[in-house]
Amino acid sequence: MDMLSGVILAGGANRRMKGELKALLPFDGKPLIAQQIETMREICEEMIVVTNEPKPYLNIVDRSVRIITDFFVGHGPLGGMHAALSLAKNASVWVVGCDMPFISSKAGHLLMQRKLDGFEAVVPFVAGEVFPLHGIYDRACASQIVPLLNQGETSVSALLNHVFWSEMGDRFLQENGIDLNFVTNIKTFEDYEILQHGRQLF
Repeated sequence: MDMLSGVILAGGANRRMKGELKALLPFDGKPLIAQQIETMREICEEMIVVTNEPKPYLNIVDRSVRIITDFFVGHGPLGGMHAALSLAKNASVWVVGCDMPFISSKAGHLLMQRKLDGFEAVVPFVAGEVFPLHGIYDRACASQIVPLLNQGETSVSALLNHVFWSEMGDRFLQENGIDLNFVTNIKTFEDYEILQHGRQLF
């Protein structure tokens, strides 16, 4: 299998989290981002964290994890993704948000296999919704992102209108033993409390 870079987008103002950094919330006894790195390392040989505030992460991630900042500052997840794709060593890049506690390396592996069929991006399609974060992207997508950023675009889903991509549906994922909660993300403190107590958001 081709080599894979793993990227965690850890930007964002966390306005709905009382100023707490979602990536550092304790989850199963360790910061959420530490758990994500462990999971991604099962299939990724390079790990990158994108943040414009590196300091809080320096004591949490080990030095093999590259911490980078945006070229296009203030452009949300799409700006972070541009930086990661521009600097990733490998042609294929698995991108997740730092607020996703149940990311799945097994799902990542399936997405990667589909990408090898010639797609520039493969993203999960769960419960009628596309989840561009938890997708696998080709490093070459970085050049497609620049014009979008120049137009003021901040959302990763905007990129899908400009690349050759495939969705991976929930039925296929379930048939391959994937628990669909891997796309869950924490938007508010209430979400965090619910997930802490082992309940599902959807």
